[in-house]
Amino acid sequence: MSSVFYRSPTQKYPRAVRGEGVYLYDEAGKQYLDGSGGAAVTCLGHGHPDVINAIKSQVDELAYAHTAFFTNDPQEELAARLAERFGETDARVYFLSGGSEANETAVKLARQYWLAKGREQKHMVISREQSYHGNTLGALSLSGNPMRREIYAPLLHDWPRIAPCYAYRHQTDDETDEDYGHRAAQALEDAIVEHGAENIAAFIAETVVGATLGAVPPAPGYLKKIQAICDRHEILMILDEVMSGSGRSGTYFAFEQDDVLPDITTIAKGLGGGYQAIAATIVRGHVHDVIVDAFSSFEHGHTYIGHATACAAGIAVSGVIDRDDLLENVRNVSEQLFGELKIAFGDHPNIGNIRGRGLFIGMELVEDRDTKKPADRSYSGRIKQAAMDNGLIIYPGGRTADGENGAHILLAPPFIYDSSHVDELVSKLQVVLKQVGLG
Repeated sequence: MSSVFYRSPTQKYPRAVRGEGVYLYDEAGKQYLDGSGGAAVTCLGHGHPDVINAIKSQVDELAYAHTAFFTNDPQEELAARLAERFGETDARVYFLSGGSEANETAVKLARQYWLAKGREQKHMVISREQSYHGNTLGALSLSGNPMRREIYAPLLHDWPRIAPCYAYRHQTDDETDEDYGHRAAQALEDAIVEHGAENIAAFIAETVVGATLGAVPPAPGYLKKIQAICDRHEILMILDEVMSGSGRSGTYFAFEQDDVLPDITTIAKGLGGGYQAIAATIVRGHVHDVIVDAFSSFEHGHTYIGHATACAAGIAVSGVIDRDDLLENVRNVSEQLFGELKIAFGDHPNIGNIRGRGLFIGMELVEDRDTKKPADRSYSGRIKQAAMDNGLIIYPGGRTADGENGAHILLAPPFIYDSSHVDELVSKLQVVLKQVGLG
C-alpha cells in the first residue's frame, strides 16, 4: 500500500531507480529508451555529470535564499544568458518553478502593463483552440484543451479562442502554405473586431503546439502576420515555448525561425532538463520599464522564484548545450529521424501526418489516409502501454483532430541522441504500432 496520490491511482507504475544517458531503468533492471524526454523535458538525458556537479556545488555554497530579501549569483547569470539569447539586452527574466506558473506570470504582466499605461479595460487574453498552457486555473483558462478543461469549466475564465494554425486539418487543397498561414492569422483580427481591441490585453499561442496537437508548427508567415495584428491593435503577443523552446526546435527559441520577437515568452522543461524544477518568463525591456515606472514593483511572486540551485542547474544545462554544440546535433539528428520516420511510416495506412521542428515531432494517427478520418482516441493509452512494455518512452495524446476525436504520438528525445538511438526508436515504434493493431 503506497501513500502516494498518483496521477492515475488505478494504474500500476514501474519504479524508476536509475538514469544513464538516453535510458531509464526500473527496479527490475528493465531498460527504457527515452523517446520523448518524459514530456519534452530531459534535453541532456539522464545522469549528466556536469549538471549534477553544478547542483552539488551550489548546494554546498547556497541552496536557497528568498528573493524578497536577496538576489543570488546563479539567478543573475542565467538571466543574463537568457536575455542575450532572446535578442534584446534590456530584456528581463522572471524565474519560476514550472510552465503553468510562467504562463500565469505572463498574463499578470500583460494586465499590469496595461494598467500602468492607464488602459484599465484591457484585461482579456485571446488564445487558441487545441492549445495547452498549463494546469493551474489561470493557465487552464487560457488553454483550448477540452479534456483538461471540462471538469473545471465552472472555475475558468471563458475568454475568446480562435482556431489553431493546423495545416493538416484546416488548409484547403487550393491554398499555398503562405495563403493558409495568412488566413489562419486573420482569425485573430476577426476576434479582436468582435470583442474590441480596447478590452484585449494579449494574445497567447504555442510557437509549436505541443501536447494537444502533437508538434504542429506555424504555417509560413503566420506569426509575422499575428505580430503585425497585435502591434496594430496595441495587444501584447505572448509565445509559449514551455515545450518547444530551450533548443528543442533546433534554435534556442523556436520563434527565431519565424522572424518575430514576442513581447513576452515563456520557457520551462528543457531549461533545467529535468535536473531541477525551473521555468522563465522573459519580457522585452519596454514591458518591464512601463510596469516599473508606474508601480515600482510587479504585484506577483512565488516562494521559489529565482531559486539558486535551480538556476545553477539551468546555467549548467545551457553551458553543455553551447559547449557540445547540441543545437547543431538537434538539427542533424532531426534530419535523420524525420527521414527514417518517413521511410518507416510514410506510407503507413494509419499515419496521416508526420510534422514538427527539430527534435519535437508529431505523428498523427488516422483510420484512413485519404479521408483523414481520425483514429479512435483510445489509441493514445494503448500505445503508451505497449511502448512501455517494449522498453520505450513516448508521449501519445488523444482528441487531436477536433478536441474529441483522433490521436497522435509526440516524440521529443534528448539532444544527445545519435544514429543508433534513432534506429532503436524507429524500430521499436514499428513493433508498438503493430501490437496495438495499426498497420
